[in-house]
Amino acid sequence: MTTVYKTKITVEALVNAPVKKVWNVWNNPTDIMKWNQASPDWHCPKAENDLRVGGKFNSRMEAKDGSFGFDFEATYDEVIEHKKISYKMPDGRQATTTFENQNNSTKVTTTFDAENESPTEIQKGGWQTILDSFKNYVELN
Repeated sequence: MTTVYKTKITVEALVNAPVKKVWNVWNNPTDIMKWNQASPDWHCPKAENDLRVGGKFNSRMEAKDGSFGFDFEATYDEVIEHKKISYKMPDGRQATTTFENQNNSTKVTTTFDAENESPTEIQKGGWQTILDSFKNYVELN
Protein backbone atom coordinates (compact mmCIF):
# COMPACT_ATOMS: atom_id res chain seq x y z
CA MET A 1 0.00 0.00 0.00
CA THR A 2 1.34 3.43 -0.95
CA THR A 3 1.13 6.18 1.65
CA VAL A 4 -0.35 9.43 0.38
CA TYR A 5 1.27 12.61 1.69
CA LYS A 6 -1.22 15.44 1.39
CA THR A 7 0.58 18.29 3.14
CA LYS A 8 3.42 20.16 1.48
CA ILE A 9 5.71 22.36 3.57
CA THR A 10 7.90 25.16 2.21
CA VAL A 11 10.94 26.74 3.85
CA GLU A 12 13.14 29.44 2.34
CA ALA A 13 16.09 31.70 2.97
CA LEU A 14 17.83 34.51 1.12
CA VAL A 15 21.54 33.70 1.20
CA ASN A 16 23.90 36.63 0.66
CA ALA A 17 26.15 34.81 -1.80
CA PRO A 18 26.12 34.09 -5.53
CA VAL A 19 24.21 31.04 -6.74
CA LYS A 20 27.37 29.15 -7.80
CA LYS A 21 28.80 29.31 -4.26
CA VAL A 22 25.43 28.45 -2.70
CA TRP A 23 25.03 25.44 -5.02
CA ASN A 24 28.55 24.19 -4.30
CA VAL A 25 28.20 24.45 -0.50
CA TRP A 26 24.73 22.82 -0.62
CA ASN A 27 26.14 19.79 -2.46
CA ASN A 28 29.69 19.33 -1.13
CA PRO A 29 29.77 16.56 1.53
CA THR A 30 32.56 18.28 3.51
CA ASP A 31 30.46 21.44 3.74
CA ILE A 32 27.24 19.53 4.42
CA MET A 33 28.82 18.04 7.55
CA LYS A 34 29.47 21.58 8.82
CA TRP A 35 26.00 23.11 8.30
CA ASN A 36 23.55 20.19 8.43
CA GLN A 37 22.20 20.44 11.98
CA ALA A 38 19.06 21.78 13.58
CA SER A 39 20.72 23.07 16.76
CA PRO A 40 24.21 23.52 18.26
CA ASP A 41 23.88 20.28 20.26
CA TRP A 42 23.55 18.25 17.04
CA HIS A 43 26.08 17.50 14.30
CA CYS A 44 26.42 15.72 10.98
CA PRO A 45 29.35 13.28 11.23
CA LYS A 46 28.81 11.78 7.75
CA ALA A 47 27.56 12.96 4.37
CA GLU A 48 27.75 11.40 0.91
CA ASN A 49 26.36 12.94 -2.26
CA ASP A 50 26.16 11.48 -5.77
CA LEU A 51 24.54 14.50 -7.45
CA ARG A 52 22.98 13.06 -10.60
CA VAL A 53 19.60 11.65 -11.61
CA GLY A 54 19.46 8.23 -9.96
CA GLY A 55 22.27 9.17 -7.57
CA LYS A 56 21.84 9.06 -3.80
CA PHE A 57 22.28 11.50 -0.98
CA ASN A 58 22.94 10.20 2.52
CA SER A 59 23.74 12.06 5.71
CA ARG A 60 23.87 11.13 9.39
CA MET A 61 22.56 13.51 12.04
CA GLU A 62 23.36 12.83 15.70
CA ALA A 63 23.01 14.49 19.06
CA LYS A 64 26.54 15.42 20.16
CA ASP A 65 25.97 13.59 23.46
CA GLY A 66 25.26 10.36 21.51
CA SER A 67 21.71 10.02 22.84
CA PHE A 68 20.01 9.92 19.44
CA GLY A 69 20.78 9.88 15.73
CA PHE A 70 19.28 9.08 12.36
CA ASP A 71 20.19 8.70 8.70
CA PHE A 72 18.60 10.82 6.00
CA GLU A 73 18.66 9.29 2.52
CA ALA A 74 17.15 10.23 -0.82
CA THR A 75 17.48 9.44 -4.52
CA TYR A 76 17.67 12.29 -7.03
CA ASP A 77 15.09 12.38 -9.81
CA GLU A 78 15.95 15.84 -11.20
CA VAL A 79 19.15 17.90 -11.11
CA ILE A 80 19.43 21.20 -13.01
CA GLU A 81 22.78 22.76 -12.14
CA HIS A 82 22.55 26.01 -10.14
CA LYS A 83 18.73 25.92 -10.39
CA LYS A 84 16.89 22.89 -9.03
CA ILE A 85 17.25 19.58 -7.21
CA SER A 86 14.38 17.11 -6.66
CA TYR A 87 14.59 13.86 -4.77
CA LYS A 88 12.50 11.08 -3.32
CA MET A 89 12.96 9.73 0.19
CA PRO A 90 12.68 5.97 0.90
CA ASP A 91 9.18 6.44 2.35
CA GLY A 92 7.98 7.92 -0.95
CA ARG A 93 7.97 11.56 0.10
CA GLN A 94 9.22 14.07 -2.45
CA ALA A 95 11.29 17.23 -1.91
CA THR A 96 12.41 19.96 -4.30
CA THR A 97 14.96 22.70 -3.67
CA THR A 98 15.32 25.66 -6.02
CA PHE A 99 18.13 28.20 -6.23
CA GLU A 100 17.11 31.60 -7.59
CA ASN A 101 19.67 34.30 -8.36
CA GLN A 102 18.64 37.64 -6.88
CA ASN A 103 21.24 40.41 -7.41
CA ASN A 104 24.28 38.48 -6.14
CA SER A 105 22.18 36.78 -3.46
CA THR A 106 20.41 33.44 -3.80
CA LYS A 107 16.90 32.58 -2.71
CA VAL A 108 16.88 28.93 -1.61
CA THR A 109 13.42 27.36 -1.38
CA THR A 110 12.67 23.80 -0.34
CA THR A 111 9.20 22.29 -0.63
CA PHE A 112 8.68 18.82 0.78
CA ASP A 113 5.93 16.34 1.55
CA ALA A 114 5.23 16.31 5.29
CA GLU A 115 5.43 12.94 6.94
CA ASN A 116 2.27 11.83 8.72
CA GLU A 117 3.66 11.18 12.23
CA SER A 118 4.93 14.58 13.45
CA PRO A 119 3.01 17.87 13.52
CA THR A 120 3.68 20.00 10.43
CA GLU A 121 4.83 22.95 12.57
CA ILE A 122 7.61 20.82 14.08
CA GLN A 123 8.68 19.53 10.65
CA LYS A 124 8.69 23.04 9.18
CA GLY A 125 10.65 24.36 12.16
CA GLY A 126 13.29 21.64 11.87
CA TRP A 127 13.81 22.07 8.14
CA GLN A 128 13.84 25.88 8.47
CA THR A 129 16.45 25.72 11.24
CA ILE A 130 18.69 23.54 9.07
CA LEU A 131 18.24 25.96 6.15
CA ASP A 132 19.09 28.89 8.45
CA SER A 133 22.21 27.00 9.57
CA PHE A 134 23.13 26.59 5.89
CA LYS A 135 22.61 30.33 5.25
CA ASN A 136 24.79 31.28 8.22
CA TYR A 137 27.54 28.85 7.20
CA VAL A 138 27.64 30.12 3.60
CA GLU A 139 27.69 33.76 4.64
CA LEU A 140 30.52 33.23 7.17
CA ASN A 141 32.75 31.18 4.83
